[in-house]
Amino acid sequence: MTNEIIISGFGGQGVLSLGKILAYAGIMEGKEVSWMPAYGPEQRGGTANVTVIISDQPISSPIVNRYDTAIVLNQPSLDKFEPLVKPEGTLIYDTYGILTPPSRTDIRRLHIDAMQAAADMQNAKVFNMLVLGGLLHACPIVSIDNVVRALRKVLPERHHHLIPVNEAAIRRGMELIQPLS
Repeated sequence: MTNEIIISGFGGQGVLSLGKILAYAGIMEGKEVSWMPAYGPEQRGGTANVTVIISDQPISSPIVNRYDTAIVLNQPSLDKFEPLVKPEGTLIYDTYGILTPPSRTDIRRLHIDAMQAAADMQNAKVFNMLVLGGLLHACPIVSIDNVVRALRKVLPERHHHLIPVNEAAIRRGMELIQPLS
């Protein structure tokens, strides 16, 4: 099975890190993986997105025109990527950054209040882990155990003491994701 995912938002929201952690978790499960970031001239505040492909089969190209799953964290990302989700695909969005919710009815639309949850946890840096937890609940493409193992690879060793906080945020995100009513 192949899952082609786009994760998009403003620079500084942890979009690229979220994708990298997801990709490492796929590698740890013995899957074929592609991680292809794209960002504007400003990483902080500019737009950023990353395409992650996780597959049981060899990946022929990292270039994707239509996605199985889109995670959008701001309105410009929703406007750009909602039309590119395959019919029957999944679109996940953070309610904080979206003014006009997704309108397509041929896809599964899910929202997560990750920004509010990060504020409640008094830690804005776990925002992307909350979103990752929502993704893992909606589309369990990798195990949470391998995501935690991936954190050890992605985070510098001096930040390993933050892994329990990140794991708690992932588990909280799994609880927060909701279908668009």
